[in-house]
Amino acid sequence: MVQEVFDSAEDRMDKAVAALKRDLASLRAGRATPALLDRITVDYYGVSTPINQLANISVPEPRLLLIQPWDKKAVSEVERAIMKSDLGLTPMSDGSVIRLSIPQLTEERRKDLVKMSKKKAEEGRVAIRNIRRDANDELKRTEKKGEITEDELHKTQDDIQKLTDKYIEEVEKVLTVKEADIMEV
Repeated sequence: MVQEVFDSAEDRMDKAVAALKRDLASLRAGRATPALLDRITVDYYGVSTPINQLANISVPEPRLLLIQPWDKKAVSEVERAIMKSDLGLTPMSDGSVIRLSIPQLTEERRKDLVKMSKKKAEEGRVAIRNIRRDANDELKRTEKKGEITEDELHKTQDDIQKLTDKYIEEVEKVLTVKEADIMEV
């Protein structure tokens, strides 16, 4: 029972860090990356479909994304979806390929992106702490039922705290890398 609670907490914390990495990858850091388009969906024959399922996305240059839809009829829909998105990028199309030029970030915009990154990292830390709380509550319930001893409870709570510290440190590393990426000129 104790191991199940620990394993569940570890799995959930791992997923929280992975979600943070996905969120931070979608922040525009001045460099072109296909992850920028992950949240954008295209209305393709009445179905909301992610761009990466409709097209090949490549990065031929550090500040350029190349989007090649497999269906040439989808080019205008992909353009429309990019225009509607919150990326603030204007697509250029030649009828079969869409080019997205990523402009240089201003210092003010970089600072805003760092603030957003820190906010997302704090949300990740809060999620990890909530997982710790849930695991500790579950352990206390099993101790009240008499399934584990008080010593086992305290030892496992210490282990969960160490696990929490490890994943919060992981969040800090992810945030540091993203901040350096954003502030790089």
